[in-house]
Amino acid sequence: MKIVPLLGRILFALIFVMSGLNHVMGAGADYAAAAGVPAARIMVPFAGLLALLGGFSILLGYKVKYGAWLIVIFLVPVSIALHNFWSVTDPMQKQMQMAMFMKNVAILGGALLLAYFGPGPYSLDKPKV
Repeated sequence: MKIVPLLGRILFALIFVMSGLNHVMGAGADYAAAAGVPAARIMVPFAGLLALLGGFSILLGYKVKYGAWLIVIFLVPVSIALHNFWSVTDPMQKQMQMAMFMKNVAILGGALLLAYFGPGPYSLDKPKV
C-alpha cells in the first residue's frame, strides 16, 4: 500500500503539469483578459510557471511541501478571478463556473494536505523506503 501516495501524487500533479505547459505558452490569455485579469499576457504564463513548477515538484516527490504551496498560490487567485460564479447572471454559466470553482476548492484541499504531510514514500526527498 506504500504505492498509493505515489499514485495519488502522480494523478494530482498531471493537471498542473499539462495545463502549466499550455499556460506558459500563453494559452488561456484571451480568456483571462476577457474575464478582466490585468496584464493577462504576462500573468497567464507566470501562473503557468507556478503550476508547472509545483506540478513537477509533486510529481517527482522533490520538495513537495514547497511545490504544494506553489499550487496553492496558483489556485487561489485563479479560482477567484476566473471562476467567480457569484457575479454570473446566466444560470447555465453560473452553474458551470460554480462547478469549476468547487473543483479548484477540492484540489486546493489536496494541495494543503500535501503541504502538511509531504510526499510519502517513493519520492526523491525520501529515496529509502
